[in-house]
Amino acid sequence: MSAVSPTREPTVLRHDWSRGEIEALFALPLTDLLFRAAAVHRQHFDPAEVQISTLLSVKTGGCPEDCSYCPQAQRYHTGVEATKLMETEAVLEKARQAKAAGASRFCMGAAWRSPKDRDIPKVAAMIREVKALGMETCATLGMLSGPQARALKDAGLDYYNHNIDTDPEYYDAIIHTREIQDRFDTLEHVRDAGLKTCCGGIVGMGETGRQRAGLLRTLANLPVHPDSVPINRLVQVEGTPLHGTEAIDPFDFVRTIAVARILMPRSMVRLSAGRQDMSDELQAMCFLAGANSIFYGEQLLTTGNPDTERDMALFQRLGLRPMQVHVDAEHHDRPGTVHADIVELPQHPRSCAA
Repeated sequence: MSAVSPTREPTVLRHDWSRGEIEALFALPLTDLLFRAAAVHRQHFDPAEVQISTLLSVKTGGCPEDCSYCPQAQRYHTGVEATKLMETEAVLEKARQAKAAGASRFCMGAAWRSPKDRDIPKVAAMIREVKALGMETCATLGMLSGPQARALKDAGLDYYNHNIDTDPEYYDAIIHTREIQDRFDTLEHVRDAGLKTCCGGIVGMGETGRQRAGLLRTLANLPVHPDSVPINRLVQVEGTPLHGTEAIDPFDFVRTIAVARILMPRSMVRLSAGRQDMSDELQAMCFLAGANSIFYGEQLLTTGNPDTERDMALFQRLGLRPMQVHVDAEHHDRPGTVHADIVELPQHPRSCAA
């Protein structure tokens, strides 16, 4: 099949994938797809290492957006109480606990459409203190302006999370209070500030297989591949419009992980929301397919997450170990990543189009 060429050295990072090429990957026999994804994974990472991140909601609820999946939207009756921004010392204590439990990256999330300029110094103080613990720092605060992104970078922020959520052609079915171009604009501000990007999406929201291919195509055709690609499986929360949506087939979820690994070979592919309802066997298949990052801890913003003891027991059964943070001479901090023999192709002129 011409659309599915074998992996070769050096790895070529492409930004011009067609939807047809990606659909051809999804259509491979599952065993063939897993074999190819696992081979790509081993080119760039130690397959026995998994990055562990902890996500803390530093400001919960009250969001004016209408994202159909989100229990933090103030217009939905989900039982989530709106809170004020946490104090720095309280955030720092949570970060210390996360580090002691084995997390190497600490993410801070706030339920804002976009932060006000007066909020940035408060978040910057949190970032500086967490960074001083020797952890990687990540934040997800909604849409950012260029000056806001630069201020967070100056505070020591490593990564900024801003998901595109779904295929651009399906976006209007899920969100009406902002356009997908708003998300691309924030990602551009983040890249221009020198921050690494954490950008992925959610599957199981009623999208088609074509639209799952479109989500991954959009991510892979960004000007720079996201450093981390969280793949979320919809957590259905009563009171949100997507409650009652038919769940994605587990093998289709595994296929999504595998195709993400092939399209973005140097990126961390993260199992994010939805792990609480995944069996150990399903998670093991995802690791085989190229997932090498998880969120760790009992709470993932406002939905559950497997507890740390279950995760560590699973790691032991699978022979996996937490990834440590090391910084190389070029200031890369993603252990196991191959920084040589990578060829960047020019950006496809329609890289952000479906």
